[in-house]
Amino acid sequence: MEELARAAGITVRTVRFYRERGLLPPPRREGRIAWYDDHHLARLRTVAALLERGHTLTGIADLAAVFESGRDVGEVLGLGEPTEETPVHLSPEELADYFEDEVTPENLAAALELGYLATDGDEIVHISRRLLDVSSALVREGVPLAAVLAAARRVRAHADAMADLFATTLHTHAPAADPAKLRPLARSVVEAELSMALDRRLHTNPDTNPDPDPDPPVA
Repeated sequence: MEELARAAGITVRTVRFYRERGLLPPPRREGRIAWYDDHHLARLRTVAALLERGHTLTGIADLAAVFESGRDVGEVLGLGEPTEETPVHLSPEELADYFEDEVTPENLAAALELGYLATDGDEIVHISRRLLDVSSALVREGVPLAAVLAAARRVRAHADAMADLFATTLHTHAPAADPAKLRPLARSVVEAELSMALDRRLHTNPDTNPDPDPDPPVA
């Protein structure tokens, strides 16, 4: 513990305090010897970085608990399954840089539930570079992260419904076709229709429009 405290630039008393608050996982023990490793040092440096960003010790402990209960990246992505998305490996400090004070236990729990965030060993993984960039851009424009995640949940429902529609159409009428060729075609249809829908929506008085995002029909 003394060696760990020295490497982290803090006191042994502080290390013990962090252990008691659940901020630091227990060491590996061999008899009377307690072994701390690079994981423990990285956690202490993360705690220091988050404290500098204004997070409280209670908040940091809550964040740590959320991440440690999160799903593994293999469970989220599906090992061996093809994907067009590029996962992004992040430290807690880097995630805070993207979303600043919006990184709360509640938002992290929602992101984990949606499958946007996962864990890979000691790292945090966002499953999509595109979604990470878009989400952080919306937050910078003033949209609360909680609202972004709530909208994402509704978008997910509609996206699943559209994917079912295309999958059924292709399996019915082109069962022998190469999915790698048909997938971009389906995506282009969705992008074009969404673009036209936004044109109609943004050029109309929103106060006179009905609910723009009704729940998708259930077959």
